Amino acid sequence: MTIDEKIKIDNIELYQIAIPLLVPFEISGGRSYTRQSIIIKMTSGNLIGYGESAPFDAPFYSSETISSVKAALNEWLIPKVLNKEFSTIEEFNKELSVGVRGNNFAKAGIENAYWDLVAKKNKLRLVDAIKIKLAQMGVNKEYLDYKEYIESGVSVGIPEDRSLDTLKTWVADYVDEGYRRIKIKIKPGWDTRPAKAAREVIGSEFLFWVDANSSFELEDIEVFQELDQLNCLFYEQPLNHDDIFDHNALSKLVKTPICLDESLKSARVGRQVIELGEIDVWNIKIQRIGGLLEGLKLYKLAVENGIKLWGGTMPESGLGAMPILALAAFDGFVYPADVEASARWYGKNKDLIELEMDKEGKIYLPEGLGIGTEPNWEIMEKYGKKIASYYR
Repeated sequence: MTIDEKIKIDNIELYQIAIPLLVPFEISGGRSYTRQSIIIKMTSGNLIGYGESAPFDAPFYSSETISSVKAALNEWLIPKVLNKEFSTIEEFNKELSVGVRGNNFAKAGIENAYWDLVAKKNKLRLVDAIKIKLAQMGVNKEYLDYKEYIESGVSVGIPEDRSLDTLKTWVADYVDEGYRRIKIKIKPGWDTRPAKAAREVIGSEFLFWVDANSSFELEDIEVFQELDQLNCLFYEQPLNHDDIFDHNALSKLVKTPICLDESLKSARVGRQVIELGEIDVWNIKIQRIGGLLEGLKLYKLAVENGIKLWGGTMPESGLGAMPILALAAFDGFVYPADVEASARWYGKNKDLIELEMDKEGKIYLPEGLGIGTEPNWEIMEKYGKKIASYYR
């Protein structure tokens, strides 16, 4: 089966939104109080597609910010595609990168809106459009199957009060809510003690790992050798954000596997990681890699080379989470995803698309075409505003 990927882009609107977080979310590089992002509304004829660019407010995770994404979209990416017709997703994706290096968060938002249009044009759910595309790319049949849900794991930030009791309360509450995995954020000085505290709550066998968000150096080996005693599934991006060589070296010095996040910016980097060997756990994060198409390339590369996958988020809003929700449902993904219930981040009924998790930790794929449903415009009006309109 093939899909018709030809799209003429008539109109694009940009919205900026900042949904307050229930609890500030802190990682090693900084703290966020809102989920601030740019929503892309793309029109082709009577079809409407949506995407989201969701960097942090400050450049502590990547070099991109809300300000840089707005500039990249307004000054470069939208003028490149508006009022033009593209035959394939690959052609659209390639055009975004002609003369524009990096800016993956900005590219992800606009490319994901194109994917939504393609799926809706072909009267397909996004997950089924992905399946057809993966088959065209030559992915083995056993990895073209998917479930109607993902298992959700929770990402626990660093408490503002730096209290182990606060951390333990959060972890206990998340386990009670049904999350299938606990991940805690760590950084130098907040590392082995919080990890041990979390293990006290969940026991020695519950799925668990730590995420350093690039905050350690290779010389900090003693921290990870101590963490080796805690039965972590892996250490997520312990070293520099643009490094793969030192991560490869670290993997030979510790018992626990290493997982790449920030460093894994493309399928090209993925091929280099495989050539080096040792690192066989990857986080596919659609925003970080510049869109869903690169996610499919990484998926194909991973399943062909025995790489264990899981789906990451920034987190995006429920709207922006739809591409990784769909991709992470495929059988090549082996660990619970970072896609979490909207209520965990914002409280009930405050997301652009409400994600709900059942007591078994499952979040189900939407049944509608494309990303599944229209965003909640009441939420958009409450927390956001239109910032740009482009028409033919």
